[in-house]
Amino acid sequence: MSKEFPKVKHKVIDGHLHFYDWKDENGVDFFHCFEEYRNEMGLAAINLCALPSGYGCDVTSNLMCAIYKLINKNTFAHAGLLYKEYPMGEKLPEYMNFATQLDELEKIGFDGIKMIEGKPTAHRTIGKNLLNSDHDRFFAEAEARGTHIIFHVNDPKEFWEKEGGDYYGDDTYATNEELYRQAYAILEKHPNLKVTFAHFFFKSDTPKDLIELFEKYPNVCVDLTPGWEMYLSFYENKAYFKEFFEKYSKRILLGTDAYFPRPSECSMWLVDRVYRFLASPDIVKAVADRYESGLCISNEAIENITYKNFESRVSKEPKEINKEALIEYYQKYKHLMTEDDIKYVDSVFEKFL
Repeated sequence: MSKEFPKVKHKVIDGHLHFYDWKDENGVDFFHCFEEYRNEMGLAAINLCALPSGYGCDVTSNLMCAIYKLINKNTFAHAGLLYKEYPMGEKLPEYMNFATQLDELEKIGFDGIKMIEGKPTAHRTIGKNLLNSDHDRFFAEAEARGTHIIFHVNDPKEFWEKEGGDYYGDDTYATNEELYRQAYAILEKHPNLKVTFAHFFFKSDTPKDLIELFEKYPNVCVDLTPGWEMYLSFYENKAYFKEFFEKYSKRILLGTDAYFPRPSECSMWLVDRVYRFLASPDIVKAVADRYESGLCISNEAIENITYKNFESRVSKEPKEINKEALIEYYQKYKHLMTEDDIKYVDSVFEKFL
């Protein structure tokens, strides 16, 4: 057990992890990349979030999550939607409309959907706002099915204000206000949508906005994946947020946004700091070289955030992968993949399917 990162003392599901490559820098396959992290920290389960949308038209991100889930039975996964091309054009071809994709992904055994289409970079790549008929058909179907969606909308508002690094202040990106407008319009039309907005919906500086959302929409939640700017807000307003986290503990999920291929110690550091923020009086180096103690909220509130909310919105156990449905999906969409990725997936399927 790591002395620097002790095992968590509550049941914890890390609800927000990613892949970015098949192998690490040493050429080691991704098959069990998060297991050291999960075991060392004593996590009950992890949830992988695929990211095909806005980062290429191919299906490899979904396949990685499905393969990992097939091999590691304590793994949940949220798949991403596929696009035939970028910008997405006037209308998707019927064979890959988003409602059809949802049906295919659920048959494979995915536990929900991850959307990054509200992030400024992905939104620009897609080239269309999210209020179009293709997305609306998907949201209607997801609402009817009770499908859980992890939805990245916006980024820190200072990215529109300060040049350098991520900067969205030119006219090629949607504004911060416009991206929120689209998200609110989706909720207005689909008020029972089961959605968790990632990164606290970038509302740590205006938590009353979240309170209004929670009170109006019964299935809206947020997760605690850093952006560290939100933790600065938490630390600077500890008394307020301790009360907030207690009162709205059933609307908040734990996640780290950790990813492969980074060393497992990076994932351990992230979950240690997020967990201690909730549960521990220990003073630790957290963000921006600040040493802070956690909120020390009640045990009931901690358990809601660390696992109960995820289980109530997704499932207590991950779905099993349907191998036949996975192969059928791969054959349908492999034309969107690179030749190298196809060769690799063929070799993996030969080994595991």
